[in-house]
Amino acid sequence: MPPKNKKEVEKPPLILGRLGTSLKIGIVGIPNVGKSTFFNVLTKSQASAENFPFCTIDPNESRVPVPDERWEYLCKFHKPTSKIPAFLNVVDIAGLVKGANEGQGLGNAFLSHISSCDAIFHMTRAFDDAEVVHVDGEVDPVRDIETIQEELRLKDCDHLMRRLRELEKINSGEKKFSKAAVKQETETLAKVKELLVDDKKPVRAGVWASKDIEVLNEHLFLTAKPQLYLVNLSEKDYARKKNKWLMKIKTWVMENDSTSTLIPFSGAFELKLMDMESDEARASFLKEKYEGKVASALDKIVITGFKSLGLEYFFTCGADEVKAWTIKKNTLAPQAAGRIHTDFEKGFIMAEVQNYADFKELGSEAAVKAAGKYRQQGRNYVVNDGDIIFFKFNTPSQPKKK
Repeated sequence: MPPKNKKEVEKPPLILGRLGTSLKIGIVGIPNVGKSTFFNVLTKSQASAENFPFCTIDPNESRVPVPDERWEYLCKFHKPTSKIPAFLNVVDIAGLVKGANEGQGLGNAFLSHISSCDAIFHMTRAFDDAEVVHVDGEVDPVRDIETIQEELRLKDCDHLMRRLRELEKINSGEKKFSKAAVKQETETLAKVKELLVDDKKPVRAGVWASKDIEVLNEHLFLTAKPQLYLVNLSEKDYARKKNKWLMKIKTWVMENDSTSTLIPFSGAFELKLMDMESDEARASFLKEKYEGKVASALDKIVITGFKSLGLEYFFTCGADEVKAWTIKKNTLAPQAAGRIHTDFEKGFIMAEVQNYADFKELGSEAAVKAAGKYRQQGRNYVVNDGDIIFFKFNTPSQPKKK
């Protein structure tokens, strides 16, 4: 029998950004830094990769499987008919140039494409190649990073100042709105102004309370989006882990955007690997040329990009299907069940949970149960990344016909 006095379900902490799980990460940078080549390798598609500043005008979008040894092990163990991993939605966005916030180089259209994404792969070029023209004449990745960051900041400043002027009119009594809501928005945007306009820092650099996050999620500033810096090196520099620009880029990121991650990679190297016929051919090449000391950075990039969106997943397993179900971090069990079907959430009874590490170590569900590590969790259970879950639920009763 369920308890008579139901406990109030705890609300998970708010996360900066859009709700939902169909989130996207956009590849952003100035023209000719290797964005479309990277997208082609990442998605094994053939997006236009011409040596021309605005060859990618309409954003190309693709779903990239998230590599995970846990999912692969569960597939080998269960040998299911259907195997479905988690996916990262990636968008290739055309190059931004200085003045984009004022419409330069089709800037308004490209900035709107960034606005529709939820995180950013910020790609910068740290390789010399006479055949690939640099839009500013010479390679300087720190300058290029500053160009992109300034365009995003200026676009946010424009949106911010317009909204502050509107709030000033509202506060002066010309319009009637909820005083509490207006007061909170005014206070939060004043903090944003101090950070964005006065200190010239991105919104994501701020420390925000839950009430602030509610306001920020109404505005979705470009500089609030999580950002990963991808430094595109030559194959030679990537293999030897040395480049004259790397330390300068790391220093800039630490001083100006310390919450963000930096990942060096080589588009030319990744393209060479992709063009090989098989995994065996790639492994043989890496062993012969680099003695196994150099590897692809794509898995790391995809996994880090997926996590930057505030996403994780749980598994459902059986002979019919092994599937990774994408959820936001801090998702409660009933809402996680709702990812499978709305009836699972409405009629939620419990979640039967086993930890992946326990399952792999002990070898079977029966062994996990025998060890006392098979848990029954209720409505307040926060699902952990990699949980293996079986949901129990009541089928909601149909409304009576009149």
